[in-house]
Amino acid sequence: MNWYANWFDSNYYHILYKNRDQKEAEYFIDNLIKKLKIIKGNKLIDIACGKGRHAIYFNKKGLNVVAVDLSPSSINFANLNTKMANLKFAIHDMRDVYKNNYFDIATNLFTSFGYFENEDDEQKAINSISKNLKKDGILVVDFMNTKKVISNLVLKEKKEIDGITFYIKRSTKNNYIIKDIEIIDKFKEYQYQEKVKALTLKCFSKLISNAGLKIINIFGNYALDDFNVNSSERLILICKK
Repeated sequence: MNWYANWFDSNYYHILYKNRDQKEAEYFIDNLIKKLKIIKGNKLIDIACGKGRHAIYFNKKGLNVVAVDLSPSSINFANLNTKMANLKFAIHDMRDVYKNNYFDIATNLFTSFGYFENEDDEQKAINSISKNLKKDGILVVDFMNTKKVISNLVLKEKKEIDGITFYIKRSTKNNYIIKDIEIIDKFKEYQYQEKVKALTLKCFSKLISNAGLKIINIFGNYALDDFNVNSSERLILICKK
């Protein structure tokens, strides 16, 4: 099993990241809606949605949302805990087309890309996302700024959450940013890994162009300020089909 299928479907993944900033996510989405002039009733697909925190807020803002993820546990959780009109959750691999020429907007948020060992799979994923979009549809990619992440890498960290101890070691190897995660829970030990490719603007530009999309805006944070490769927290790409 690939690391992402194993780790993202683990309950420990959700425990480790349970305190993600919801207000920050909503602030980002509000800014996107205003900047891109997204209107109520637009069809949006949120790709690699996790438990759906972005998808739920897009839906609350009046969009018709389909949210997809490879993790059965995340999608099952979302379906059990979220009952809203015009919001659907489904298990789906981003490398496959969900519905051709159907969506006005596609989103891939919070560094939910760069997992594949094979570069062809990354291109296949972007191609499929593009095919989901109508002509003139918009893709939003929210990725880390890899240059800043690598230059500020915290090599070792210990976290105590709900009586569970997480020992996290970070490293870089072969153009990947790697987290090795050792978990101690009730005297039992578990090992997981996160392995995300250190994709740059140049990398994304190639993938996006090959998929028939054009980058129309590049932002560096959730306030949608201009991107600076040395100082920006995020790499946010707005692309048009």
